[in-house]
Amino acid sequence: MKITSVEALNAKIESCTKALDEKIKGLDGKRHIVLCGGTGCLSSHSDKIKEKFEEILAARGLTDKATVNIVGCFGFCSQGPFVKIYPEDTLYRLVKIEDVEEIVEKDIVGNEVVERLLYVDPATHEKVIKQDNINFYKKQRRIALHGCGVINPEDINEALGDGGYQGLRRALSMDPQEVIDEVLASGLRGRGGAGFPTGRKWQFAKNVESEDKYIVCNGDEGDPGAFMDRSILEGNPLAVIEGMVIAGYAFGAHNGYFYVRAEYPIAVKRLRIAIKEAEEIGLLGDDIFGSGFSFRCHLRLGAGAFVCGEETALLNSIQGKRGMPRPRPPFPAVKGLWDKPTCVNNVETLACVPYILRNGAAEFASVGTEKSKGTKVFALGGKVNNVGLVEVPMGTTLRELIYDIGGGIPNDKKFKAIQTGGPSGGCLTSEYLDEPIDFDNLVAKGSMMGSGGAIVMDEDNCMVDVAKFYMEFICDESCGKCTPCRIGTKRMLEILTRICEGKGTMHDLEELEELSQTVKANSLCALGQTSANPINSTLTHFKDEYLAHINEKKCPAHVCKKLMQYEIDPEKCIGCGMCAKGCPANCISRTDYIAPKHKLASMKIDSNACVKCGACMATCKFGAISKK
Repeated sequence: MKITSVEALNAKIESCTKALDEKIKGLDGKRHIVLCGGTGCLSSHSDKIKEKFEEILAARGLTDKATVNIVGCFGFCSQGPFVKIYPEDTLYRLVKIEDVEEIVEKDIVGNEVVERLLYVDPATHEKVIKQDNINFYKKQRRIALHGCGVINPEDINEALGDGGYQGLRRALSMDPQEVIDEVLASGLRGRGGAGFPTGRKWQFAKNVESEDKYIVCNGDEGDPGAFMDRSILEGNPLAVIEGMVIAGYAFGAHNGYFYVRAEYPIAVKRLRIAIKEAEEIGLLGDDIFGSGFSFRCHLRLGAGAFVCGEETALLNSIQGKRGMPRPRPPFPAVKGLWDKPTCVNNVETLACVPYILRNGAAEFASVGTEKSKGTKVFALGGKVNNVGLVEVPMGTTLRELIYDIGGGIPNDKKFKAIQTGGPSGGCLTSEYLDEPIDFDNLVAKGSMMGSGGAIVMDEDNCMVDVAKFYMEFICDESCGKCTPCRIGTKRMLEILTRICEGKGTMHDLEELEELSQTVKANSLCALGQTSANPINSTLTHFKDEYLAHINEKKCPAHVCKKLMQYEIDPEKCIGCGMCAKGCPANCISRTDYIAPKHKLASMKIDSNACVKCGACMATCKFGAISKK
């Protein structure tokens, strides 16, 4: 049945809110089992775990007493798969298929917590039952991730019960200019990287006279290690749809395009379901719930080109052209999709819009810093204990992000740097740990917010190799349209490769600095303009490592293979030969070393034949092999 009026929408929202509230609080007399349905947990078979729950509940005749459902990402990816049980709010982590029967037997039937599956605080060693009591979550605040880990993303009723479409309901009762003013007052800036004020972008498009206008959601998330947009689309796609419709109403667009990379099949599937369900009940289409405003959503899949994250390249791709950027101006807000005014906002930006309209601009602006309002979602990864998806208020320090939320560095290693902003960002060292995270402050310190990737590095990382890794990525993803990016990045990669192989010279450092300035100043789009950021930041903070590679022909972190040698200590080696058995290059043999009678002759590595794979070191149980 279609919702044809505001009154019908109100009734639907009230009904859905009541049903979701009863489920969470257990007022319906049932136990509700929910499992993380994010890509990370699904790769660890959370879908199979769900099937096992359904199978056991059916076999025991408990289907009328307990339900099983999939929800969005819980965020704490290193501890998944997760199972949460309502109404007690018990959270189990690292759940396996073989654990299901015990959970049903002890918890669902016996009302007894399965303690071995609870999270254990690494500092206090205490077991934590509820999610909100885990340190990983304590300093987080979910605005963009609203509903993720709570609702079933494939059930529009649960999305409506968790605040869905309340923002649009209010927006449609306002004048379009009032909606833009509300977003401007909130201080919302684009979460895709540049941080341009969202309301100003909408205002530009509104001010252009045109019968046809478009709103585009940029879901082409390509930064290495980034999965923020994917998780939002997987966990609450209706929120992004709602944000798109609000944007369309604000500046006069009646069609919206989702551009999502095809490597995100789960996000694409759930987005399709959400669009279909919204159309079926009248929340998309003509005359949305009797408001007189019509809006339709369309979906386009990207082929995985990183450059298509740049808005003009993305628009070309939607139109069936090769995904390559074009000069600006004119900007897309004036001349975009099919030469019509177009606003391009990323997934996280649009996910924040319903919150602003639902709760008011002042509520959103009360979070964050003076010039960076609200929260920011980060994909926290690398050398950190608590890997996962994190949403924190702007102004949170890097120390809080890495140590309080991230749980610090594994194996008591020393923190070295954090790379923010992906390939376009820079590395920040320990001297910046107490700096607040916001758009302008990160840029001032030589990095950038970017889309939200945050890769932590420890003492075992070679910063020259890190710069080389990102430059390899940039070279692969350059569209080749402009000469500075196409050729300049290739030359910088060649220089970094020479340095990592011990063939670099001091002149190479001068060329790196000169090239980085040239590519930055003359590249057509942000891919080239920011490509040298990892080089510049590592040169600034870790020039000693570059000098060690050039002058001493050594890699201080023992990462660069061409500068590395594996050696066997004859006094520690017992001559068992296990290292030789595991060597793919057959470069380990016995020596003529006269060993004590309690052991065999020791082993020796032929450095010229060694491929530096590290298999021998991993095989040796006696610590006899080391990297030099």
